Amino acid sequence: MNAEMERQWIEKAVCGDKEALEALLSSVQDLVFNLSLRMLGTVLDAEDATQEILIQVMTHLSSFRQESSLSTWVFRIAVNHLKHYRKGMFARQSLSFEMYGEDIVSGRERDVADLRSGVDKALLEQELKLSCSNVMLQCLSPEERAVYILGTMFRVDSRIAAEILETTPEAYRQRLSRVRAKMGAFLREYCGLSGTGMCSCERRTNYAVATHRLNPARLDYSEMEPCRYDELISCTNAMEQLDDLSQIFLSFSAYRTPKHMSDWIRKMMAGEAFSALAGKEEAK
Repeated sequence: MNAEMERQWIEKAVCGDKEALEALLSSVQDLVFNLSLRMLGTVLDAEDATQEILIQVMTHLSSFRQESSLSTWVFRIAVNHLKHYRKGMFARQSLSFEMYGEDIVSGRERDVADLRSGVDKALLEQELKLSCSNVMLQCLSPEERAVYILGTMFRVDSRIAAEILETTPEAYRQRLSRVRAKMGAFLREYCGLSGTGMCSCERRTNYAVATHRLNPARLDYSEMEPCRYDELISCTNAMEQLDDLSQIFLSFSAYRTPKHMSDWIRKMMAGEAFSALAGKEEAK
């Protein structure tokens, strides 16, 4: 959707055109879902947060002055929501690099039986790798996580990232450098994907099943449609070079929003919830 088309759809949506509003929400849902997935660490929490954020976008669209792109505005709403999200699994069970590292060093996986339930070993290893990458991000503070995700996975230009995070480009670049160094130190020591870390997805698959970190009957990542981050947004002109270890995260796919989430948008638009929310917005 080019800038002129985006402006026209926004004007129509603000005037109550349901088709235009549905098109706008659909155009940003993948962006919101992938940001939520990285910020919160699980698919279920990401789906719940995505719904809440899209409702915010819908009910505040009339306040969007179009001084930035729609994606930048949506990013700002989403980041602010996710930084203070307290309903997710990892909001209740906080993590740290120290805790994660201790679990890896402990060797608790050595005596666990085969719990794959007939699921292909390589498929489970891939699922664990993708899940672990998101869980690892939860060791960062919400603010650090937002900086790292915008700069490493979404590759957002520092000027736009600064606008999203309400800081300066210089301050954003400094924070990104510090967070990359922090994550890099952990990856170098513990993650086997770095080439130097001691952890192995192959070795820890059964342990992940035993500790309920992996469910052979529910392979969320394998069931989603992969895509590239540059398909989701148009502000991926980052000037900063990625360090070698950040390439690990960049190599992981983004995902299309699960189909039932797209169906939810259509049902919301057709239901009483839309009329109530729209009426509330008009009354302001």
